[in-house]
Amino acid sequence: MSLIKKELTEKSGFTMEFSVSKEVYAKAELEAYKKNVKSINIPGFRKGKAPKAIIEKYYGKDIWFEDAINACIPEAFEEAVKEAGLDIVGQPQFDLVSNDGDIVLKAIGFVKPEATIEGYKGIAVEKKVDAVSDADVDAEVENARKRNARTVDVTDRAAAMGDIANINYEGFVDGVAFDGGKGENHDLTLGSGAFIPGFEEQIVGKTIGEEFDVNVTFPEEYHAAELAGKAAIFKTKLNAIKFEELPALDDEFAKDVSEFDTLDEYKADIKAKMVKRNEDKAEREVENALANALMEKLVCEIPEVMFEAETENFVRDYDTRLRQSGLDMATYFKYTGMTLDGLRAQMRPQAEQQVKVRLALETIAKLEALTVSDEEIENEYKRISEAYNVPADQVKAMIAAEDIKADLLVGAAMKLVRENAKVGAAKAKKTTTKKAATAAEGEEKPAAKKTTTKKTAAKKDSTEEKTEEKKPAAKKTTKKAAEKAE
Repeated sequence: MSLIKKELTEKSGFTMEFSVSKEVYAKAELEAYKKNVKSINIPGFRKGKAPKAIIEKYYGKDIWFEDAINACIPEAFEEAVKEAGLDIVGQPQFDLVSNDGDIVLKAIGFVKPEATIEGYKGIAVEKKVDAVSDADVDAEVENARKRNARTVDVTDRAAAMGDIANINYEGFVDGVAFDGGKGENHDLTLGSGAFIPGFEEQIVGKTIGEEFDVNVTFPEEYHAAELAGKAAIFKTKLNAIKFEELPALDDEFAKDVSEFDTLDEYKADIKAKMVKRNEDKAEREVENALANALMEKLVCEIPEVMFEAETENFVRDYDTRLRQSGLDMATYFKYTGMTLDGLRAQMRPQAEQQVKVRLALETIAKLEALTVSDEEIENEYKRISEAYNVPADQVKAMIAAEDIKADLLVGAAMKLVRENAKVGAAKAKKTTTKKAATAAEGEEKPAAKKTTTKKTAAKKDSTEEKTEEKKPAAKKTTKKAAEKAE
């Protein structure tokens, strides 16, 4: 197996001819026979027992060719690519040139394009770090109190705003019950606005066991068109009343929900975490701004196959995340109305950015003659091993050292750009109490419970970051480890 000739064409294209020896092909042909013989019927022989020569005489010698040559191509092509010194992108097309003696194949595809970039040092960006006020800290503490509230049954008074009313209900329009308008033992927090406007207010003042009508009108923009703007009567029964009792805001509360002994220490820790979170967010925004600037400075004609390949990587990553959450792509499409082509179109812009930023950083790494030590490569293997709980030897078997090195060089290039950037401090933006409270209220609320005495509850505090923003030029080797470790 060897390279015969190569030719670079315009727009980063290439053609390359390479050979597969007669001996290698003969072994692959024998394997193709062993693989397929069990399903072949030849008169006079039991199924799966016909000799290779007899089958070839009956069906023609080329019966094994497709399976055999497809088995030979990967190794032969890889060796030819190394010999040619090409950096292939995308999946090439293969054509048969000759099978007289050694088999000669032609590969047609694309290589990574040559790129240039200037002005990547001294890029001016602003860094905006949101300020953290005492009110923001108080809002986080209040949310922690709500998460640790205990539910208390009410038996001696009527329902009031803020209570949790357990109700049975059935809705009627023009005297006819409608689909989706019935529920039993439903917990409704009065004042939450979860039901149709006016519904919750009419439960206020009712007592346990009382049956009553709730008269409402569906909004004109209601999602069910057949109910929009219609007057409705809900036959309702109040089964029970509960309310959430918040724990006292004192040192005992701090001990229950954190590893701290005093409320002041607990608040100081919350503030420190919020400050760190805002600083990290600002730093990511700086990196994103630098990445956008690098894309603008990159001069390169990028083959379409690179964008398509990266888009497919994004789709595979999304599929992996769905499966980790117990879903699959088919179910996701069913409930969202999304299609595979629609998902690709949605992810295409981010894939294009990823390709451009990585090309820019790879070009900078070459221009700056950046290097990566063996120790850094070993440390990255260790990091991946620990992050995905995969033995280091297994990670090394899955990911080539050259791939690790390429990712580390990209990271080093971004570090160089960041260190040489002109980062101006923008006016700090104050995070309002309302904003902080809204962010925390967006979390899923746990079932009502008694005040916990576990100090580990602090680890679940809302000061932890809920989502991880995508950084520019994400490490591809990490994705490989995650996918293969699944």
